[in-house]
Amino acid sequence: MGISRDVESRRRCCFTGPPRTHSPCFPDPGVPLSTTNDHLIDQAAPSGATDPDTADPVAADPIPAEPKTFAELGVSTPIVEALASHGITTAFPIQEMCLGLALQGRDVIGQAKTGTGKTLGFGLPLIQRIAAPASDDYAQLPEAAQNKPQGLIVCPTRELALQVATDIEQAGAGLGIRVLSIYGGRAYEPQIDALRAGIDVIVGTPGRIIDLAGRGDLDLSHVRELVLDEADEMLDMGFLPDVEKIVALIPSNRQTMLFSATMPGQIIALARRYMNQPTHMRASDPGDDSATVDAIEQHVWRAHPMDKVELLARVLQAKDRGLTMIFTRTKRKAQKINDDLTERGFAVGSVHGDLGQGAREQALRAFRSGKVDVLVATDVAARGIDVDGVTHVINYECPDDEKTYLHRIGRTGRAGASGVAVTLVDWEDIARWQMIDRALKLPFKDPLETYSTSPHVFTGLGVPEGTTGRLPKGQRTRAGLSAEQVEDVGETGKRTRGPRSRDDRRGSNGQRSGGSERHGSTASSGQSSSGQSSSNKSSSTQESNNSSGSSSSDASKPRRRRRRRTHGGKPTGGNAAS
Repeated sequence: MGISRDVESRRRCCFTGPPRTHSPCFPDPGVPLSTTNDHLIDQAAPSGATDPDTADPVAADPIPAEPKTFAELGVSTPIVEALASHGITTAFPIQEMCLGLALQGRDVIGQAKTGTGKTLGFGLPLIQRIAAPASDDYAQLPEAAQNKPQGLIVCPTRELALQVATDIEQAGAGLGIRVLSIYGGRAYEPQIDALRAGIDVIVGTPGRIIDLAGRGDLDLSHVRELVLDEADEMLDMGFLPDVEKIVALIPSNRQTMLFSATMPGQIIALARRYMNQPTHMRASDPGDDSATVDAIEQHVWRAHPMDKVELLARVLQAKDRGLTMIFTRTKRKAQKINDDLTERGFAVGSVHGDLGQGAREQALRAFRSGKVDVLVATDVAARGIDVDGVTHVINYECPDDEKTYLHRIGRTGRAGASGVAVTLVDWEDIARWQMIDRALKLPFKDPLETYSTSPHVFTGLGVPEGTTGRLPKGQRTRAGLSAEQVEDVGETGKRTRGPRSRDDRRGSNGQRSGGSERHGSTASSGQSSSGQSSSNKSSSTQESNNSSGSSSSDASKPRRRRRRRTHGGKPTGGNAAS
């Protein structure tokens, strides 16, 4: 969730009931997780139940529509004040359901739709339960545990790790919590230096966490709060083996919180192995079995590939459009759309695999600050980007499956706000879309044939009549991507200049002749500098030995062997190379 939202004006949602104190999923303390029932509790028991072990999990009393404040839910005053400074005073359903148990140190599984506020659901208990450097509890820690991470949050993507770290840092500002995000694409040295200086909470991706732990730079032996965020996405991306390696490095006497939008069987199995009698809290509207957020207005159109950019440019001029995200399936298509829209006058940034980490973060900062109002991204960024004010999401290409569709459109309609999602389906993708439509029970089985001049484009989205595919010069008020400085992140193996250009192509000798070579390690340039004197000496030697007085540049070239002409075994002339 974006932490700088105005909750009071946008929060409206109800859920099934308050949290129970003991889940019937794991009825007896000490019973191995693998021997418990095959289902997890979907609803919570009434708060007035005298015996939580015998309470009927189905007979849950609905919570009053009036939301509770974080102070009423037991969140400490410094955290409440930090949240209030960002306009956050009341809790969303999933937060209200989880905070009671999580603040007590119980293991919790939180399940809610994308964009419903899961971050603070695990973030606030983690911040409150660790010993902050400014607190009296910190001095009571063993000396070996001081300045070592006490909390670990594992995220599937770099962008999500960066966003979660920002939210945690802002919420814990009043306690002096030290938060570090660690992920690939950045240099190791700054992260290692921060770990040595002292860190309280780590937010990172599985690969970099395992890497730093394996090198001995990250000590996880004092972690007592573990969070697995977006667990279903980590499953989809193949990170579960890495997650298990990370869990094995953490003491067993910890609190574990697992949050996810969906709960597939492998995630349930993971919970059974590594969680201690967790309570499964699921926030949803009564009778709502849809996977999409109701606040998102969805449009699905069948578009012609030759007309899509023109159609897209007109959609981007819809009434009341704020920040907009455009999703593609390939890196090349993302960059092409970026270039096309920029040429048409829009302020555009992009996030895809051909960009280095510095360029990605530049685009995200520019997007969050409003310097650009259009961000083109591949699916790799769908889970991680959480920005306030995203009013429109455009699927320029049909998603691969229903999960990808949900992840994409979930970038809008977050935290109680409304949003618009437009999906453009090519003719050859109709079958794929119909599978998505059927899986999500959507009413768009046969997408409406749409062109850039179709009347429903103008009436349905509020695009002014007469709008063309170019943004009028009078409306080009954004500062643009160039107004955001590129940070030197000391990247590990990625370019910062964007996709490969002609200068990056390999020459006849098999080496890159352009920017990618120049962007390589500084050792290359050092070797060139150090080798300069020896090169000059070699040239001088060749010049002195060259009887014909050729230039040093000629002398530095390799000499061609000439074939000697002979007559009767004797040379015929003096021009042969000796």
